[in-house]
Amino acid sequence: MLPKWFNDWNSKNPVDIYGPAILVGALGAAVLVAAALVSLGQPYATDSLQTGPRGTGMSVPEFVADLAVPDPDIAEVYEDPPLIPEAGEALARDIYQNVEVLGDLTEANFLRVMNAMTLWVSPEQGCAYCHGDGDVETYGADDLYTKVVARRMIEMTQNINESWDGHVNANKQVGVTCFTCHRGQNVPSDIWFKIAPVNMAAEGWSAIQNRATLRSQYTSLPADALEHYLLDYNRIGVHNLESRVSERVSDPDVPAIQDAERTYSLMNYVANSLGVNCVFCHNSRAFYDGGQVTPQWATATLGIAMVQELNNDYLVPLADVYPANRLGPIHGDAPKAACRTCHKGYQQPLQGTNVIRDYPELATTGAPVYEAPTQ
Repeated sequence: MLPKWFNDWNSKNPVDIYGPAILVGALGAAVLVAAALVSLGQPYATDSLQTGPRGTGMSVPEFVADLAVPDPDIAEVYEDPPLIPEAGEALARDIYQNVEVLGDLTEANFLRVMNAMTLWVSPEQGCAYCHGDGDVETYGADDLYTKVVARRMIEMTQNINESWDGHVNANKQVGVTCFTCHRGQNVPSDIWFKIAPVNMAAEGWSAIQNRATLRSQYTSLPADALEHYLLDYNRIGVHNLESRVSERVSDPDVPAIQDAERTYSLMNYVANSLGVNCVFCHNSRAFYDGGQVTPQWATATLGIAMVQELNNDYLVPLADVYPANRLGPIHGDAPKAACRTCHKGYQQPLQGTNVIRDYPELATTGAPVYEAPTQ
């Protein structure tokens, strides 16, 4: 339909029309997307949890889509209410051999708790994980390390629920059970072992810093923060508030730059463990001032003290019980707990699901208190 002279000229003078067309198309698409964002709104909408006074920027932003998705492990939490004991019922310690904990339970409740522990810790191996493959008559033996450890872990769980109520149940009754950490695994995820010094050939501060490790959240921050603060009871301190201090930095009571960097490493770990930021606990204009912190700061402080006790009184002493394959790869130390062992990235473990309601046996070191179910 075009004149012959035009077709002849066009064939002798070819022009690249695809490049400009692609450029114009890309620009048009970008304009279309921008217009859609303006007219339809942010497709990844966020919501904020205000943690401090208005105007201070103290809030924890989260994607609305993430807030709508529950922790998948919550689906594994099931109801199994206890059986109210009747007068005269025989107790577990009178029926079974070597029942050092939970012996004051009736047989029905004892077996109910044992079944729950099996599902929480060893769903594949079953009872044999702690008791071996023998008959029920052999279950009283302490031949397997798993049974010895499990007994101590029951005592630890009871202590957490009884002695650390201010941390565990800060907002409402939540409690902890074996499932809080184990989630159907023999060994809980997010346990930790001693890692420092990272570089055995280096001396001094470089031996624990500037190495990308899981313990330092893959940053250049010190890799020994967990063992320094959650195991060794060292003071968490960033800096001295006095200008040009005259004390020596070697003095353990003087916060030095190393302590500041360790503190940042620990705080980074805590924030990632709970899926929050710094202002969840601190006032951003006065991090050091305990009078300007949020209520969550007190809860977190109790949590740090709790973890210190759990590691030193319950977990570390089990080092001689574990086989070599359960010990740390560098120092041969026992596995230890920290914030993420329970929280798994959420502000509350299992997002605040009440896991202790059906297991009063794990809520106290004494005889459990049973309550009739409400209608």
